[in-house]
Amino acid sequence: MSANISSRTLTVRRGDEVINSYSVAVGSRKYPTPRGSYTIQKIVWNPAWIPPDSKWAEDKRPTAPGDPDNPMKVVKIFFREPAYFIHGTGATGSLGEAASHGCIRMDPDQAGELALLLMDNAGIQRDWDWVKGLLHMGESRTVHLRVPVSLNVHD
Repeated sequence: MSANISSRTLTVRRGDEVINSYSVAVGSRKYPTPRGSYTIQKIVWNPAWIPPDSKWAEDKRPTAPGDPDNPMKVVKIFFREPAYFIHGTGATGSLGEAASHGCIRMDPDQAGELALLLMDNAGIQRDWDWVKGLLHMGESRTVHLRVPVSLNVHD
């Protein structure tokens, strides 16, 4: 899997075949997305959001799983713990822009689709009904991938 900062796309491959390509928002000039090679091993469904210890977030309040104001939306996929992940966003107008605080933002449904694909690759079969159940119950669920996924973040 690769994230291209310049084209603001996230591409998923299986071998040489492109499975999907998504438009994403990447880090702004002030808060760039870190370049490099990473290993995805953890996915949190229906995550809570705790504002980071950063100046931009000093007036922000934590949001519970499922809260409509939660900036993570349905899922966060860690690529450089603890601070950088791929996650859904309510600000879908920012997709294709350098607009985040370093994370890779996606359409919430596409982020969920990606997380289910990564889990399936690791031999963990779940579907949208399972996700909807978590959302309905207001629960977070952490999934550790037995088969990690490589992510290359580049220009």
